[in-house]
Amino acid sequence: MVQETSSPLTEARLTRRDAIICSIAAAAVLAGAGTLWRKFFSSKGGDIGSVFKGDAPKGELWELWKKRGWAKEGYHYMKLGCNVQCTICPNNCLLEPDDRSHCRNKINKDGILYTLAYANPCTLHIDPVEKKPLYHFFPGSRSFSLATAGCVLRCLNCQNWEISQKKPEETKDAYGPELRLRPPIPSGLRPEDMARSSLFPDDLAAVAKATGCLSISYTYSEPIAYYEYTYDSCKAARAAGVKNVLVTGASIEERPLRDLSQYIDAAHVDLKGFDDALYHKLNSGKLQTVLNTIKTLKSMGVWIEIINLVVPAYTDDLTSIRRMCAWLVKNVGPDTPLHFSRFHPQHKLNHLSPTPVEILLQAQSAARDAGMRYVYVGNVAGLRDSGTTFCPGCRRPVIERDIFAVTANRLSDGKCPACQTSIAGVWS
Repeated sequence: MVQETSSPLTEARLTRRDAIICSIAAAAVLAGAGTLWRKFFSSKGGDIGSVFKGDAPKGELWELWKKRGWAKEGYHYMKLGCNVQCTICPNNCLLEPDDRSHCRNKINKDGILYTLAYANPCTLHIDPVEKKPLYHFFPGSRSFSLATAGCVLRCLNCQNWEISQKKPEETKDAYGPELRLRPPIPSGLRPEDMARSSLFPDDLAAVAKATGCLSISYTYSEPIAYYEYTYDSCKAARAAGVKNVLVTGASIEERPLRDLSQYIDAAHVDLKGFDDALYHKLNSGKLQTVLNTIKTLKSMGVWIEIINLVVPAYTDDLTSIRRMCAWLVKNVGPDTPLHFSRFHPQHKLNHLSPTPVEILLQAQSAARDAGMRYVYVGNVAGLRDSGTTFCPGCRRPVIERDIFAVTANRLSDGKCPACQTSIAGVWS
C-alpha cells in the first residue's frame, strides 16, 4: 500500500469507484496504521499544514499544462493509497488529491505526484560566473542562468520573492501560442514571449553552447523546487559537454541529492546562519539538513563555495559566525571559499538597515583566524580587495575582481606565479 517511486508511472484516471477504494486505502494507511505512519512522518520532518489544499490546476488549464510538456511525474515520492508524499526536501509534503506542495510546484493528480515546473523557466540570463558567486570556478566564464517559479524555503529576506514565492501558473501562460526555444534564440524576447516559452533539457544544453556559455546555472529561485527539470537538464548538459552549477539553499534529502550530484560540477551553497532556531525563523529551514548537504556535495567531488548573508539582528552574531567557520574548516576544509554578503532591505525585512560594513570585515577576519584561506566580502561597492583572491603562501593577489568582472588573473596552471603555491579551484 505504501509505494516509493523515483521513475515515471503510466498516467491513470480514477473512476468514482476507484476513488472510493482509494480513499478507504488511504484512510487505512493514515488511521489504521496511524502510530507507525506518524512516527515515520515525524522522523522525516514534514509539516502537513504547509501544503495548499485543493489548489492543483484543473480543467482546461491542467490539460494545457500537460500538452505543453510542463507537467511531469515526480522522481522521488511515495504513494500512500490515493495520497502521495514528496521526498525531495525536508518539507516531505503529504498531498491528498488536488493538493499543492509547500514549494508550490508539486501536485497530486489521481494518486500521482506531478511537478508543474518542467521546461518552463520564467527567467533567463547570461551571467558572469562570478555573479553566482563562484570565484574559483572558471573565472571570467559565462553561465547560462535560469529559474522557474517556486521555492522550498520561505526566506524573510528573499531577493527574488516575485518568482520564488509564486506558482508556475502565475509566471507562465499556457493559453498563448506555443514557443519552443532552440538555437538560435530569437533576439528581443518580450515578457509575453517568455511567459509562453518552453525550454526542454536537450534544447537548454544546445542553447547554452550556442551562446558561448561554459556552464548552466540553476539559480534565482531554488533548483530543488524544480528538481525534475534540474536533474534532466544536468544530464543533458553533461552529455553535451556543458558544466552544471547549482545555486541552492541546500534544503534537500540525501537520496535525491546524491542522484543529482553526480551531474553537478560546482555548487554555490547559501549557508544562511549557524543557529537552528534562527534558521527556522528567518528561512523556515533546518540547519542540519544544509550541513549534511554541504558534506555530501564535498564527498561527491562537487566544487563548493559558501555564501553567508549577514542579516542585522539575525545572523550578525560573531560568536555564531566563528562557530560556522570552525565547522567549515573541520568538515569541508580551509580551501573552501567563503563569501560574506551584505544584506540590503528586501521582501519582509525592508524595515532593517543594510549590514554595517564593519561587521562584514569582522566576520572576514574571524574566518581567516579560523584558518579559512579564501574569504570574500560581497554587495559592498568600492570596498578595496573585497573580491581579490590572495595566494595563501605569499599573500600576493593572484585574481582581482571589480564587482563581477575579472580585472586580472595571474594564475599559471592553477598556481601562484610568484611562489608556485597551488590555489584551490577548478581552473581548466
